[in-house]
Amino acid sequence: MWRFAWGSLLCCAIWSVVLRADFAAGQRALDRGDYAAAVKEWLPLAEKGHVAAQFNLAVLYANGKGVPQNYTEAVKWYRLAAGKGDVRAQCNLGLMYDQGEGVQQDHAEALKWFSLAAEQGDPLAQFNLGLTYEKGQSVAQNFSEALRWYRLAAAQGYPAAQCNLGAIYERGQGVAQSYAEALKWYRLAAKQDDAVAQCSLGLMYANGRGVPQDHKQALPWFRLAAKQGYPDAQFSLGIMYDKGQGVAQDYAAAREWYLLAAEQGHADAQCNLAVLYDQGKGVTKDYAEARKWYLRAAESGNAAGQFNLARMLMLGHGVERNFPEAAKWYLLAAEQGHVDAQYNLGVMYDNGAGGGVKQDYQEAAKWYRMAAVQGSTDAQFNLGILYSRGRGVPQDLVQAYVLFELASTNGDADAIESRDIVAEKMKPEQIKQAKALVENWKAQPRKRE
Repeated sequence: MWRFAWGSLLCCAIWSVVLRADFAAGQRALDRGDYAAAVKEWLPLAEKGHVAAQFNLAVLYANGKGVPQNYTEAVKWYRLAAGKGDVRAQCNLGLMYDQGEGVQQDHAEALKWFSLAAEQGDPLAQFNLGLTYEKGQSVAQNFSEALRWYRLAAAQGYPAAQCNLGAIYERGQGVAQSYAEALKWYRLAAKQDDAVAQCSLGLMYANGRGVPQDHKQALPWFRLAAKQGYPDAQFSLGIMYDKGQGVAQDYAAAREWYLLAAEQGHADAQCNLAVLYDQGKGVTKDYAEARKWYLRAAESGNAAGQFNLARMLMLGHGVERNFPEAAKWYLLAAEQGHVDAQYNLGVMYDNGAGGGVKQDYQEAAKWYRMAAVQGSTDAQFNLGILYSRGRGVPQDLVQAYVLFELASTNGDADAIESRDIVAEKMKPEQIKQAKALVENWKAQPRKRE
């Protein structure tokens, strides 16, 4: 969501009032797209200290217009103009320091120049100063300060600041959470074609935040942002077509939107695109394509992609079975809390499957426990087996009973039978203790990944 307004440097330049014929000649050259001629006119002026010429020359060097792109030269001219109080140069010099272009990256220097320009009322500088405080770069993270600067820029109609102001209200950072305020600011930015705000507004309708849940109302906002190439919106449209939310279910359309986002590196879109190929939804089933996109998602750290890639390697779907590789990807997903990956990793350690890992009941118990806490009945059952037999954990019939009882909630016949077998070996007070533990467990809030 956070971004720097780099692409618009040339567009946002406000060229100085014509004071000299040479400067005006440079302006005319710029207007007709003859950047080299503009450089020729402005360079002598810049060398003589003409502030507007220095700024404009810096913009041309930063964008490689009329001269080879040269950030070092851009910084030189921005610095000269900024030192004379030019607000645009101060802001853009801050951007150069923030990005480490033409100078060594230095957030403290960026903060200094942003502050000078922001105090003069420049909305881009105010936005970037707010961003600096929000991210805590070279200063302590301070959402109240971020809010203050975003407000100033937003009041001038700067859409990125309006969008970020909406996000702060949506999350309640440094201010009381208010979906109404979030909606107001998102809407203002969205009407100015801010893609992030459009997508965020769509998500509020899709999730029912501050408004009744309404996928049909979400759809046009996602479309507007998606047409601008915003990957989160493209992904969200893919979800809507995939699930038939607000539109008729259409896997082929879902694939098209997922693909657009996936090609931009959106890991969730990559994973969901792989699922379509894996299951043959909207496309011919293609394990090679599924593996390609699962791998991309997995390498980006996407837990679902890591799990599904491991599953393919485990089952040999479209690839040669590879248990060590499967174990590697299961582990990465399990460490992120993916419940099914935790369970499958537990199974691998329980059985020493295929040489992927050595049989290790302690490790099996560890991963089963993590999955069991998240509500996996299979993990609860298998962990109950380990407790009943004393494998990897001390033998404990009370714990075994608890786990079998939890696993039997959905009517699992094996769990019910195992619970009853364990109960025959227990004393009445142990059964009473176990039942109390079951009730206590059920009373605790659980979240399954």
